[in-house]
Amino acid sequence: MIAIGCDQAGYELKQAVMEHLKEKNIEFTDFGSFEGERVDYPLYGEKVAREVAEGRARFGIVICGTGIGISLAANKVRGIRCALCSDTYSARMTRAHNDANMLAMGGRVIGPCLACDIVDSFLSAEFEGGRHLRRVEQIADIERRERGEE
Repeated sequence: MIAIGCDQAGYELKQAVMEHLKEKNIEFTDFGSFEGERVDYPLYGEKVAREVAEGRARFGIVICGTGIGISLAANKVRGIRCALCSDTYSARMTRAHNDANMLAMGGRVIGPCLACDIVDSFLSAEFEGGRHLRRVEQIADIERRERGEE
């Protein structure tokens, strides 16, 4: 299952992505915002990130105006590796090399066709492991040290 959320600047792009997921029969849950109301992006970045971090969703997709703010908020949740992508190569590589579990995009940066291609690239890529696993573990080590757990 995919968890998806946005602020008002990402609302229209989120609608296009959800329609694309429906067409591909990919299960998702929409965590808002709804109807494009003005909201604060950190709330939606966190909502989606918690769904992923707690195992209720395999991946998360978050969208704000640039994708920057909402990705920053999502990455504050322990265990989240949210990558901001504006091209298909980065989306594929962040799964393959970083084992990213969330994708962020900018509703004011990319259009719906490119966004759907980015989503497809992200969801179809597999983590390669190997030397990349060591690096993902090093990222987790930083997170633990930052929280005073080591």
